[in-house]
Amino acid sequence: MLKIGITGGIGVGKTVVCRLFQLLGIPVYDADTRAKWVMHHNQILKKELTEAFGADAYNKAGELNRTYLAGVVFNNPERLAQLNGLVHPRVGEDFTDWLKAHAGAPYIIKEAALMYESESWRQMDQIITVYAPMDVRIKRLLQRDPHRTEADIRAIIGKQLKEEEKMKRADYVIYNDDKQLLIPQVLTLHEKFLAQSSAATAGA
Repeated sequence: MLKIGITGGIGVGKTVVCRLFQLLGIPVYDADTRAKWVMHHNQILKKELTEAFGADAYNKAGELNRTYLAGVVFNNPERLAQLNGLVHPRVGEDFTDWLKAHAGAPYIIKEAALMYESESWRQMDQIITVYAPMDVRIKRLLQRDPHRTEADIRAIIGKQLKEEEKMKRADYVIYNDDKQLLIPQVLTLHEKFLAQSSAATAGA
């Protein structure tokens, strides 16, 4: 099965792009959403996180204390690496199970903000980076999350892999800059991936 990764920094519009692929009938694995689910439901991971970050990692109801964890790791690269080192392997296991459930699809998409940072790009056959300029991203995020300030947003963006680097590493770039139409870009790639999948099946 052809595996396509979609990545890009906060505010570029990865989710909108993935919804378009879903409308075309393509299964999409949202790594960020699944990571939250795994952190809530994987008992082994919950034990590991509690041991690593203390009892405050979960509240009395057994729910993940995201605010606490975010505060611990935000300005601490070592603790962030420790968190990712625990979470990413469990999400990888979840993705493997998900792949089995969608084995009949011509291709699948995995959406992940930390595609490169988590090394999950190595599992993909091709990578799409969604790009939007900084001013557009900030405008979108201020509208989406009015409790955040521009300084907050710039701080988050500053901790992510630079967009230029993501674009350089990608096989394809989708421009979601409010100037170029998204649907034609997605349709072009969809047809390309279908053709690649058909050719692979024929050659098998």
